[in-house]
Amino acid sequence: MRRILLVLAIGCFLLGAVQADAQILHKKKRANKSTSADNTAEPDKILYDKAMDDIKHGRQEVGRLSLQTLINTYPDSEYLAKAKLAIGDSFYKEGGSANLTQAVQSYKDFIIFFPFLPEAAYAQHQVAMTHYKQMDKPDRDRTQARAAEEEFQTFLQKYPNDPLAASAEQHLREVQEVLAEGDYRIGYFYYVKGDKRAAAGRLLGVTERYPLYSHCDKALWMLGDLFDKSERKDMASRFYARIVRDYPLSPLVPDAKSRLTAIKAPIPQPDPKAVAWMTAEQNAARPNTSLIKKPIKLLTGGPTGEVRAAARSGLPTMTPVSETPGTEILSAGGQAKTGPSIIAAVAPGDTAATGTAENNGTSDASGTANPTATGGSAETPRPASEGTTASPAGETKSAAGDPNTAASGATASGDPAANPDAAKTDATKPADGQTQDATTNSDQKQDQSSQDPKKESTSKKKKGLRKIVPW
Repeated sequence: MRRILLVLAIGCFLLGAVQADAQILHKKKRANKSTSADNTAEPDKILYDKAMDDIKHGRQEVGRLSLQTLINTYPDSEYLAKAKLAIGDSFYKEGGSANLTQAVQSYKDFIIFFPFLPEAAYAQHQVAMTHYKQMDKPDRDRTQARAAEEEFQTFLQKYPNDPLAASAEQHLREVQEVLAEGDYRIGYFYYVKGDKRAAAGRLLGVTERYPLYSHCDKALWMLGDLFDKSERKDMASRFYARIVRDYPLSPLVPDAKSRLTAIKAPIPQPDPKAVAWMTAEQNAARPNTSLIKKPIKLLTGGPTGEVRAAARSGLPTMTPVSETPGTEILSAGGQAKTGPSIIAAVAPGDTAATGTAENNGTSDASGTANPTATGGSAETPRPASEGTTASPAGETKSAAGDPNTAASGATASGDPAANPDAAKTDATKPADGQTQDATTNSDQKQDQSSQDPKKESTSKKKKGLRKIVPW
């Protein structure tokens, strides 16, 4: 009897447990709203919610497929704009070069189709951030950095009052820090090497286009030193004065003042706005990378150091590179006999020439552009003793750099004072029209070799080039 009662008790317990589980499963069971009779949800909303849930849980491709189905099936849906924007966000979140390229295209499509929606500003900001994420170091390819600069400038011009404007402005400063660092390194290389024209061409672009650059005072110092060594005291004083006026807290200010005093140039007063800006920069908080993340940053190859050194205040440059006035820098070319360099007026950081002019055949910085307040280039002044003749192509040739041109110019003018070497040659020429005196030929060879930049640079290499930098 006891055994029967025990079996009944166990059976009742198991039956109760099964019924409890059935009730729990019944409560947890979800009705299929899409097939339910009382379902009032619209099918486009169901597709959108399902796609967003997939994207949220990492199923990016499934979510994008649902969003694309919504766009193709319901072209008049109220979720159409959200679906297009969500596709771009899905590509951006997934990452990778191919996905980021798709993200840029999706965001730009959204801006084209919905330019007046508030989300258009967000889409433009995301386009710039997509290029910003792919930005390389200053000594690598700068295509993504150039694109990021252009997109951030576009955002700030179109949406200056948007809540994302402050973020875009700071990211633009960081991008321009990377671009300026790339040009600065090239200019510094030429400066140490002793190629004054090439160094001045790069450094002029840095100082005129990127005044917020962290090493702009050093670039100004090198420019002043280049022109000072080239006996262009008026040009050198401008760059030394900019250090004192625009970067008053720089450690190079005492040296710049001593140089100005040595060349008897006036010492300007520091700009109060520049003092306030540099004080704010010194007190600004900088992002710190943890010890765990530093090896990862080294492997990713991003410009971590330049981003950290970028300015935290001040208005970044808003002028696109294509609209920036050209700066005279070195480009390939030159004549094999006399060795004059070819100067091309191009935009900073670019290599496409827009015009050419021959220099005077000397390896100094006297032929570089005269920087103005707007960054434009001025005509190169030349000494009064050098005669110039206009070529048919509109180029200006220096008589001192080309002996053949000098001789022809003196013959045409008939003035022996215009060319002392030609007068000396005529004085020593025999009456029967035979060859010139050996003394005259040796003098001309010495003059030509002294004006040949290749021979001058070779002599500098033999003597040893010394770098004079006060930092």
